[in-house]
Amino acid sequence: MADDVRTLSEALARDPQSLAFIPLGEALRRQGQLDHALKIVVRGLERHPHLADAHDLLARIHADRGESEQAFDEWDVVRRLAPGHAGAAKGMGFICFGQGRLTEAARYLEEALANAPEDRSIALALEMVRDSASGVGSLESGGDEFGGRRSAVGATTSASVSFSPTADRPTPIDPAPDSRLPTPDLNDPRFLFASTLIEDDQTALLLDRDGFVLAGAYFTADGDDLAQEIGAELNGVSDEATRATRHLGIGAWRSIIFEAEAATVAMAPTEHDGLVVLATGGSAPLGLTRRLLERCAAVARRWLGEAP
Repeated sequence: MADDVRTLSEALARDPQSLAFIPLGEALRRQGQLDHALKIVVRGLERHPHLADAHDLLARIHADRGESEQAFDEWDVVRRLAPGHAGAAKGMGFICFGQGRLTEAARYLEEALANAPEDRSIALALEMVRDSASGVGSLESGGDEFGGRRSAVGATTSASVSFSPTADRPTPIDPAPDSRLPTPDLNDPRFLFASTLIEDDQTALLLDRDGFVLAGAYFTADGDDLAQEIGAELNGVSDEATRATRHLGIGAWRSIIFEAEAATVAMAPTEHDGLVVLATGGSAPLGLTRRLLERCAAVARRWLGEAP
């Protein structure tokens, strides 16, 4: 990744009119250098204002920076420049979903699915929106089931993976009646792993290749679901792991386990570059964490309709 950045930077320096700013901006985004990526892409768009791919990249950078309104506006530009751009409609749908604008979310995701019917992550997202809408009684709800937080669409990660859960550890998936957490619903994708996890300080997520959360949750004690933010930070981890194992010549990777002060975090790949992420309490034995990861990965594969 560092070599790519250097090569692309040199190419752009030799020819400022070059379209190398697009892969360079993407490489910087994946490294987590969002400010640098933003400057590169904005400067490139000054020279090439009508490139849909550049506006799409700028939207994802804004999304990674938590700037949902700017991301939404850029994706709207993409849709005008390139009608039928599934990625733009998908991004707008996820932003609307994260803001509780379920009617709009469903409309954008339906548009995205019509233009990319093979993208299962869009179909799953649309199903999730419809399930959420039925849960609140109508698609006209303006509330936000996910604690009022906006989703971090797109994503970023650094080549050196770091994940350090803070004091906001996962709370029980089976909350007390007076808790502010949502009541578990086995048909709700957020509780996909509820029957698999065995302790209160365990939680799991299923991410697609772009860092979008397909299932699972990470609730704080205040009832906020941080899943989207965590998904955004972990986007690209599977790519980095694949690149590292290929470089070392040790075959395809099957799992990674990190021990941190507050928790042990384990990850396993799914088909199509997705990721299962499991967090357990810091005192959990590694053997138990490995077994739980295997069980969560099996649940995810069945849910995705993949081969066991």
